[in-house]
Amino acid sequence: QVQLVESGGGLVQPGGSLRLSCVASGFSISRYIMKWYRQAPGKERELFTWINGDGSSIYVADSVKDRFTISRDNAKNTVYLQLNNLTSGDTAVYRCSTLNYWGQGTQVTVSS
Repeated sequence: QVQLVESGGGLVQPGGSLRLSCVASGFSISRYIMKWYRQAPGKERELFTWINGDGSSIYVADSVKDRFTISRDNAKNTVYLQLNNLTSGDTAVYRCSTLNYWGQGTQVTVSS
């Protein structure tokens, strides 16, 4: 059974940091581009970063550049997302995806 499970979200103050994880099971992620999306209430879903199979190619949207970092550990079948210098505008449900598979998402709330 293929699954993607995100974790690491929570409530954080502006300027704070979080590290999200996306653990895959039922298949190996090593050959696949892994993507992170987010969706804030009332807004469209946004693809803001992805990483290719061996980590040699990364895309980061301007909206999060220099604050968010994607990485992967294929041995652990896991993709990570380091979120730094968070603002209220980063409040959203964060989901990982590859191929046609999606995780359930993890909520990130930035508030004082």
